[in-house]
Amino acid sequence: MLQKMNPKNKDILVFVNDKLVKREDAKVSVFDSVVQGGDAVWEGLRVYNGKVFCLDEHLERLQNSAHALCFSDIPSNETIKKALFQTLKANDMYDGVHVRLTLTRGEKITSGMDPRLNQMGCTLIILAEWKPPVYNKSITLITSSVRRNNPMFLDSKIHHNNLLNNILAKIEANHAGADAGLMLDINGFVAEANGVNIFCIRKDTVYTSLPDACLPGITRSLVINICKENNIKIVEKNLSLLEFYTADEVFCTGTMGELTKVHEIDGRKIINKNGYKILEKIQGIYSKITKNSGVDIQ
Repeated sequence: MLQKMNPKNKDILVFVNDKLVKREDAKVSVFDSVVQGGDAVWEGLRVYNGKVFCLDEHLERLQNSAHALCFSDIPSNETIKKALFQTLKANDMYDGVHVRLTLTRGEKITSGMDPRLNQMGCTLIILAEWKPPVYNKSITLITSSVRRNNPMFLDSKIHHNNLLNNILAKIEANHAGADAGLMLDINGFVAEANGVNIFCIRKDTVYTSLPDACLPGITRSLVINICKENNIKIVEKNLSLLEFYTADEVFCTGTMGELTKVHEIDGRKIINKNGYKILEKIQGIYSKITKNSGVDIQ
């Protein structure tokens, strides 16, 4: 699965710092922290029917991540919303849109690692594109040799731009002909795939990994709430590969791809031996929520 360039995105306007610029002019300084050390935080947003889905939840995580990394002069949520809505309206984008919202530590006065060199405030980048969910109806996974970060090293709960851990797992998946790499934690339990959270369904119960070595995703949380509110059993626990190999259904979650079925892991077909259609039910409820929820573009 490889994304392709959508011709509709050729002439988009991108918000950088405090203004909208053409795609070809959307640049940051070579002194910006995102260039110097991947020192930034980000969120992926989706737009449905004139509304930005789960906007407040994403902005809360953005603010928490920036605070955890000790950013200075962090723009307020109202400032970010204003820039976001300005970008969407300028591009006439009200549906079928994905937004990559990035906040860097900002530009440095001279090259170096020390955050005290950042004396110009944060850099805000809002990249909105026409983009449907990126995955096919179902995908394949292979288990990566790259372990997912845990809080002992770099806490995966910080939604940061240093994505080499995930990219290395994706490279392995590419070479194996799979769609994504399944990443284990330091103890060998399943953490998440390289860009999405993961769930398995066994009989009448939905399971997902504890959010110790994975990002506690917004879509992940929404699926957990859907289960709780619709009398679907949901359990968070340490899960081994065997529990995924032998599950009735496996699916992954994320803003970019929404809810996607997994039909094979490491050459093992995922076989629904018990006939439950729990994933289909969750997908239906999720679809209804996306159509009716969100923050109006103002």
